[in-house]
Amino acid sequence: MTSPPTLVETYLLQRQAMTRFFQSRLGAEADVEDLVQELYLKVIALDAEQAQVQNPRAYLYRLASNLLIDRWRGWQRSRQRDTAWRDAAHVEGVTPEADGAPSPEAIVIDRDRLERIVRVVQKLPARTQSIFRLHKFDGVSHAEVAARLGISRSSVEKHMMDALRAITEKLER
Repeated sequence: MTSPPTLVETYLLQRQAMTRFFQSRLGAEADVEDLVQELYLKVIALDAEQAQVQNPRAYLYRLASNLLIDRWRGWQRSRQRDTAWRDAAHVEGVTPEADGAPSPEAIVIDRDRLERIVRVVQKLPARTQSIFRLHKFDGVSHAEVAARLGISRSSVEKHMMDALRAITEKLER
């Protein structure tokens, strides 16, 4: 009477069937080859005594099923972590969406902040106000502001520093 094939021998005979087994459960685009390799690593890691099982084919399929269960559990844990991160980020006003659009809360916070900045700018001296608006709201460079207003670039920088200092002081309160 011959002894049943070892688990490694069974794996080698059943490799194609194991590939089809994983594909049928995961779909053609899944990491089927990775799972087949992972199954092989499990099989060769078993010591000789464990490798001599009564029904190696059934044992091989049990190992494959366990790999699928492990993969699914890992996917679930990953999904839960991602969901928890999105929930935490949403609460803090960070956008969890891939498109980068701000959350409604962030929009409200930013609008309020802009209104406070505008109020501070309106209280600045007229020259500082116009320099700040040209540079920050209209996007005009320091050099262009200086040329338009007929003043030096360093004077533009001084007015900008005054405006930014006033805004920072008011917003930190």
